[in-house]
Amino acid sequence: MVTLSTLRPAPGSRKAVKRVGRGPGSGHGKTSSRGQKGLKSRSGASMVPGFEGGQMPLQRRLPKRGFKNIFKVYYQVVNVADLEDFDAGTVVTPELLKTQGKIKNLRRPVKILGNGELSKSLTVRADQFSQSAKQKIVAAGGSAEETSA
Repeated sequence: MVTLSTLRPAPGSRKAVKRVGRGPGSGHGKTSSRGQKGLKSRSGASMVPGFEGGQMPLQRRLPKRGFKNIFKVYYQVVNVADLEDFDAGTVVTPELLKTQGKIKNLRRPVKILGNGELSKSLTVRADQFSQSAKQKIVAAGGSAEETSA
């Protein structure tokens, strides 16, 4: 019967820790398996991330090209022609566009562009609209509401 008092780790799963600096008889005495001099033999010393032993590090060997603007906003684009699939009078929101497969995710903002024609009256809520998209939605009898903060 297995009880808490009889539980033992599996054979070979536990390994004794290497005890260093305990004299010559231990096999890990004197320099404690650190070799002679150098950075790695010192206490408290650690390598800088990316250090390659004096060789030119990878991040300095690779060419640097271009510029990445970290403040750029990447919009998910939906054209007015894509709104034609919805029934008249529908309130089109980013959540509805996601369920219909028109956009990928809800974290990125949605922008409605004016490519195509719209013949139905829709209430469209999105983060941004192009001028032509706004005109086409209003001309069809709907409304374009910007939801961005």
